[in-house]
Amino acid sequence: MSASLHLRLPLAIGLCAALASPVFAADPLTVTVHRLTLDAAERIAQGAIKACRAKGLQVSVSVVDRNGIVQATLRDTLAPPVSLDISRQKAFTAAMFGIKGTAMGPQAASPLALLGDGLAFTAGSVPIEAGGRMYGAVGVSGAPDGKLDEECAQAGLDAVLPDLEMQ
Repeated sequence: MSASLHLRLPLAIGLCAALASPVFAADPLTVTVHRLTLDAAERIAQGAIKACRAKGLQVSVSVVDRNGIVQATLRDTLAPPVSLDISRQKAFTAAMFGIKGTAMGPQAASPLALLGDGLAFTAGSVPIEAGGRMYGAVGVSGAPDGKLDEECAQAGLDAVLPDLEMQ
């Protein structure tokens, strides 16, 4: 073999390998979305109901995913029927804004409160966040005070939070 062929052959093989390899984009073209399982959403809802029952309260609970879509919902036996839809609205709003209901004062006083059908800028909800990930939110309605609703929502989240943090 000639000397020039010895130089060209490795170059040609390297060029073919480079052209045959997949092209890698600087940014990924897809995302991975972490979601709660139905069992986890139900545990949160049950935990909120249990916490409110311990206070002598009958409430409704809604757990929504990060898009605000209901994943689990419960209405305790004597909870007011209207509380079911309000719990969903509270959870939806917390998921959309990523903050708990008691922190929504600025949003409640803004034009946003007039725009959104299905929004509830009021106490009674907490976002479901763990390990730096947003999973959704839980909303509770039916207690005489939104802060009590929110305590129950937090208790429901606390029922799964240690397990979520470990993932």
